[in-house]
Amino acid sequence: MLNRIEHLPQSIQPQVAQYLDYLKYERGYAQLTLKTYQANILHLCTFCVEIDDLQWSKIDGNVLKQWLLSLRKAKLKPRSMQLKLSSVKGLFNYLLQKKIIQLDPTELLTTPKTDKPLPKNMEVDEVSQLLAFTPEQTIEFRDKAMMELFYSSGLRLSELTSINRLDIDLNNAELRVTGKGSKQRLVPVGRMAIEAIHQWLECRIEFLKAESDALFISKLGNRISVRQVQQRLSYWAKRQGLNNTLNPHKLRHSFASHLLQSSSDLRAVQELLGHADLSTTQVYTHLDFQHLAKVYDSAHPRAKK
Repeated sequence: MLNRIEHLPQSIQPQVAQYLDYLKYERGYAQLTLKTYQANILHLCTFCVEIDDLQWSKIDGNVLKQWLLSLRKAKLKPRSMQLKLSSVKGLFNYLLQKKIIQLDPTELLTTPKTDKPLPKNMEVDEVSQLLAFTPEQTIEFRDKAMMELFYSSGLRLSELTSINRLDIDLNNAELRVTGKGSKQRLVPVGRMAIEAIHQWLECRIEFLKAESDALFISKLGNRISVRQVQQRLSYWAKRQGLNNTLNPHKLRHSFASHLLQSSSDLRAVQELLGHADLSTTQVYTHLDFQHLAKVYDSAHPRAKK
């Protein structure tokens, strides 16, 4: 196995190194992503190493099809095959731009489609169980406000931690959210969340060490971190007797699926979630169908076992 760039044939080694440098310094890819790209490209090079006088032009569509066939025979999952092909496509696109090759051999290649895993959500009763506590300490007031807002407005984790005090209008029950790509949207905030945030703001000063714009802060007075939010949700799931693990995405998914079950307004849910593409939101229609199927199976006389 060619597990390092230095082990590649000299005829192709420099371009692989240049491409990885391009991803690192110009595209700003993370170290883990770079390792994945490098491993996938080396996997292809290992497959092609027996080609006499190996050149990029000799790795054509037929060679790549044979490589994909070998991945299928190795019983790689479609998702893993897609990731490998994506890395290789990026490399050949780079080679084409640099005019090292004349044609892109990956242009017509496809891999098996993967079924998108359905997002996991909570039942309405489980959300009620999670939030059924009366805060007594400052940290509990903060945590309840965070969880109420998560579920009330369907926020992403990064969106919640980046909220500033001026982003929320408690009088008009509105929140200005900065989502992916720095796109902003205005979302409503429910009555229970408004009440919880009012209570948190009354005692927020106890955590405040210096002036901070952040709505949610830690005991040290800093803007609360992603990791801290995840830890607090896990804590509350255990404390409130929920058997399933709890993460921020599960509250966002619960918001979307519960709203869709009640309203059936896919476009509205798309806007509230900040999805650029409606197809991203449509996954929740599958959850909605699962809910209906569950009701059917338990209630219909001919469905009962």
